[in-house]
Amino acid sequence: MPPTPIAGRLAKLDWQAIQHALDEHGHATTPPLLTPSECSALVRTFRDDSRFRSRVDMARYRFGVGEYKYFAEPLPPIVSALRTHLYRRLAPIANRWVETLGGDDHFPPDLSAYLARCAAGGQARPTPLLLHYGPGGYNCLHQDVYGSLMFPLQFTCVLSRVGEDYTGGEILLVEQRPRAQSRGQAVVLAQGAAVIFPSRHRPVPGGRGHYRVTVRHGVSQIQSGERMSLGIIFHNAE
Repeated sequence: MPPTPIAGRLAKLDWQAIQHALDEHGHATTPPLLTPSECSALVRTFRDDSRFRSRVDMARYRFGVGEYKYFAEPLPPIVSALRTHLYRRLAPIANRWVETLGGDDHFPPDLSAYLARCAAGGQARPTPLLLHYGPGGYNCLHQDVYGSLMFPLQFTCVLSRVGEDYTGGEILLVEQRPRAQSRGQAVVLAQGAAVIFPSRHRPVPGGRGHYRVTVRHGVSQIQSGERMSLGIIFHNAE
């Protein structure tokens, strides 16, 4: 069977460089993986509530200002392809991170096997989502925890055009290292480009081996316009 377009695009990425960036900097960015027309199609999907299992008003829960919607099954083909083929590339990195931190989890090579494990653990609801922010919108620092099972990495793709559709709205990554002040990084992405980052923790080398660093993520305030993004989380929710 010939590779899908998404599989082919992912295969062209420099995965050794991505692994190095994740290890050294705690995140890795990609060039545009989705075309402008694909981004626009996903943005239009946001208006069709039948494609989603739930909607969250962020202000209601003091998560920030904006809204997001979790896709229902079946996922849109392009979202399903990204989730499936990204998982296959990221599982070896996830396994190495867990081993480095002394954990005993092992992630299977295919997403279907991992989702079956999630379902057996009571986590069966899909977690890929679309996020929408208007002027003044933002997302507080958080972690996407949906149960006891958690895949160590996740993926965000910006669907809007920075400087044209919106200003502000940087992706924020904040690390809390033991006995040290927090370190923050801001990530700006072109339309269709993405960032891969830790879901909860990552290993960092120290004087006595590796130690566990806690990572949270969010979005800075939108100064003007509207910003939409696609989030792909690999573990399902309870």
